[in-house]
Amino acid sequence: MADERPARLWRPRRVLVTPAALEHAHGRAMVARAEALGLTVERLKSNRITGPRDADPRQAYREAKATLALVVAPPTKLRLQPIPPSADWRFDLAEGCPAHCQYCYLAGSLSGPPVTRAYANLDAILSNLGAYLGQGNVTSAQVARAGEGTTFEASCYTDPLGIEHLTGSLSAAIRHFGAWEAPVQLRFTTKFAAVAPLLGLPHRGRTRARFSVNARAAARYEGGTASLDARLEALGAMARAGYPVGLTIAPILPVPDWADSYAGLLRDAARALAGVADPDLTVELITHRFTPGSKAVLQGWYPGSDLPMDEAERSRKLTKFGLVKYVYPRDLMQAMRASLGASVARELPQARVLYWT
Repeated sequence: MADERPARLWRPRRVLVTPAALEHAHGRAMVARAEALGLTVERLKSNRITGPRDADPRQAYREAKATLALVVAPPTKLRLQPIPPSADWRFDLAEGCPAHCQYCYLAGSLSGPPVTRAYANLDAILSNLGAYLGQGNVTSAQVARAGEGTTFEASCYTDPLGIEHLTGSLSAAIRHFGAWEAPVQLRFTTKFAAVAPLLGLPHRGRTRARFSVNARAAARYEGGTASLDARLEALGAMARAGYPVGLTIAPILPVPDWADSYAGLLRDAARALAGVADPDLTVELITHRFTPGSKAVLQGWYPGSDLPMDEAERSRKLTKFGLVKYVYPRDLMQAMRASLGASVARELPQARVLYWT
């Protein structure tokens, strides 16, 4: 059964802008975009953004999720961090996401209410990337992926396409990488589908657009996103525009008839790419996992969710930082990996599987 949810552009109920953001041309351009969409922009008197103070975590969450703040990225954002296994480095155009995914990994990564913050000092963010050229350990140092050049991940802490109509930051980054005469690649992944503004950009094959997709039975966990069909249609459109593309299948869940469900997802992706001659296609396979902290936050945000997060049904692991996370038991992980790997090889034989985690 097709997923027929319409694609909608996010319209935040509140748009805040700090004085520091207005000192940057990109900050002023974002204000102009918001006002052109009929949104009221509140110009703050200080550079501090405070989240909602409601004692009810669900109400605080709703208010934060409906807020876009235009701010200046702090200096720490210019000190890039490695982001294996996806890319050499991550850099942030924004922090926060307008979607309402009940498994959201940002719940364990960001502190405080999830206000979406878009960064106005875009020129500094992009000009800073050159210092990291050729210095990574994922694609820069691995023979299997060396052809990708130095890779920069732009969607670690946000979905840049979900806010692109308000920021224009993703388009600017694509142009920057297209003009960069070096072996580099911009990478972003998205659960949205409004790719029309990106199709004609001079990307020169240096941006990989990946679409985060899941089995249709998981759609109920992905509120506020574009439908699966819209995402796959956008995948095909980007491939036909000459972009390297990818599927981020995440988070993989043992939904009913999971093997057939994920095989069907891959068949749908193959249909979306029909007619594209030799697409440059990658697949990333990411299973669901959670930490005690992220579980507590998500259950506060979504107290009625039936997303399975029973520790007794999981294996307990320690991260390299000594933190606890819960993953699927070994037998289930091996079965899912074998099944999805076989389905990718059968349905998308031209694809490169970058990793399983």
